[in-house]
Amino acid sequence: MAHTSNITYETHKEERAVIVSLSLAGGEDDMAMRLSELRELAMTAGAIVVGAFSQSRRAPDKATYIGPGKVEELKGEIASTDADIVIFDDELSPTQQRNLTTALERRVLDRTQLILDIFAQRARTREGKLQVELAQLTYLLPRLSSLYTKFERQQGGIGGRGPGETKLESDRRRVRERISLMGEEIDEIKEQRAQQRQMRHKLPFPTCALVGYTSAGKSTILNMLSGAEVLADRMLFSTLDPTTRRVVLPHGGWSVLMTDTVGFIRNLPHHLVASFRATLEEVVQADFLIHVVDAGHPERERQRQAVMEVLAELGAGDKPMVTVFNKADTIKDPYILRELVASTPTACYLSALRREGIPLLMDRLESTLQTLLATVTLLLPYDRSDIVAQCYEMGKVHSVEYGSETITVKADIAKDLAGRLAPFTPGYLSPDI
Repeated sequence: MAHTSNITYETHKEERAVIVSLSLAGGEDDMAMRLSELRELAMTAGAIVVGAFSQSRRAPDKATYIGPGKVEELKGEIASTDADIVIFDDELSPTQQRNLTTALERRVLDRTQLILDIFAQRARTREGKLQVELAQLTYLLPRLSSLYTKFERQQGGIGGRGPGETKLESDRRRVRERISLMGEEIDEIKEQRAQQRQMRHKLPFPTCALVGYTSAGKSTILNMLSGAEVLADRMLFSTLDPTTRRVVLPHGGWSVLMTDTVGFIRNLPHHLVASFRATLEEVVQADFLIHVVDAGHPERERQRQAVMEVLAELGAGDKPMVTVFNKADTIKDPYILRELVASTPTACYLSALRREGIPLLMDRLESTLQTLLATVTLLLPYDRSDIVAQCYEMGKVHSVEYGSETITVKADIAKDLAGRLAPFTPGYLSPDI
């Protein structure tokens, strides 16, 4: 049993689960993928999946999500498999969840609850735990009334105000107060992260963020390139808290600061996107992204699309990107790998497990880095010799010549710095002229 503030969450080991997925009109081809992913999520949370149930409808039923007839069929599936819980591959409304719990006489979880439970198990740092708790409480608040019995809810009203209503309103108030307090704590963490990023930007290293579908191999790649010891296992969401390491590129004397981030997933709950925004800002603030794709996954293209949708939601969809098709060793036909790389801008394939393909990845990183730089020639007066040090700190200096009146510097520097130093370039005309 896990305790969070005044709210108690129960965790169960190896519960028997029936998973349920609903296919809307035209989405039948997604069913196998949806059930497969839901099964893996349930197993990651510690459940034993003893049955799978699917339904096709034009739209979800407002009362029971799958409709009353299918509820009866589902009851039979539960009885035949002796299931403890039923897990739905979508977020249920409070009414749907309450009706299903009553009809099925089993605990009913939706996709959001399931992912939140996994995140709660994975959180290790204070920041991660705060963000998970905030997402849990945000999800719980509109559903508090469902936790009370029908009799207790009827206690309210004129002549009938009693402990049920008092307890419900008291719990709602406590949850709102806790959400407000946690929001303030996370804002403090956000400020700390901004300060850390500001310190990193003072270093002569560009920044990149590893992004990708959960379990694509981001942490393994970071470990391989940097020598870091980040938890890397194939279970979903093994990394919640971002880890930043310096990676030295083999040519040109450049290094990058590479950050491993939480894995994305199809229909990532908005509660999580909102709660983890402080962490996900590492993606937004990065100079470029490394999109790691599980090359051998049968739903590779849908996973790529899901990642791009989350990036667009964060406002990072247009950032420069290197696409890495990882786990290349799981594909036997080399033509498939070559086709993937040829059809994707700035891409390469890699087997982090076998440490194959690293030179090509480094080439892609260096070529992407070059697009972020500007080659400049600066004519600096001697009273601005401090800019020479800036060029060394924030770029790569090719030559420095000390003349009678000016210092001539040729260097590759970040484009924003090049813009600020434009007045020192030959032939510069002031905008005021």
